[in-house]
Amino acid sequence: MPRLVVNLVAFQIAWLACVLGGAHGLPWLGVGVAVPVVSLHLYLSSAPRREAMLLVLVGLLGAVWDGFLVRFGFLEYPSGMLLPWLAPVWIIAMWVAFATTLNVALSWLKGRWTLAVVLGAIGGPLAFYGGHALGGVAFPDVVVAMAVLAGGWSFLMPLCAWLAQRFDGAGFPKPAAMIGLTEDRAGV
Repeated sequence: MPRLVVNLVAFQIAWLACVLGGAHGLPWLGVGVAVPVVSLHLYLSSAPRREAMLLVLVGLLGAVWDGFLVRFGFLEYPSGMLLPWLAPVWIIAMWVAFATTLNVALSWLKGRWTLAVVLGAIGGPLAFYGGHALGGVAFPDVVVAMAVLAGGWSFLMPLCAWLAQRFDGAGFPKPAAMIGLTEDRAGV
């Protein structure tokens, strides 16, 4: 099974475990699933220390961002809040699991900043809405929450792609190599 497929499936399993665990008062379930996903990712990485730095930075970024969203009342989580200004543990685990996709399944976003902005503005709110449908998050005002999420993710996605470019330790082929272009033909 190609690494890209393993990466996508592993992240989706971690995402689902995090959301369902958070929704049902089992916030550590998501952490328990995310740990082996992250461990496998680092094991498969060519430079695990560099990749681990990316995972830590994105995890911290997510902890602060989601903490901000909760603190200012844009959304509410049903469980896992250890500190009132910090995201729940399962959300932090989800962010770290998401970071495993940045140099593998989402590696094609690196250097494509406009595309990253658009994907973030659409994909971020959609992921949260999916989490809402499963009971993992509540929105006091869904329209305001979606607008704030779209704005935030239009900044966060390119930032995450930039961090992935800076701390690429996954050893995954560059986007041009993924579609069969040589470096000369890709303009790299």
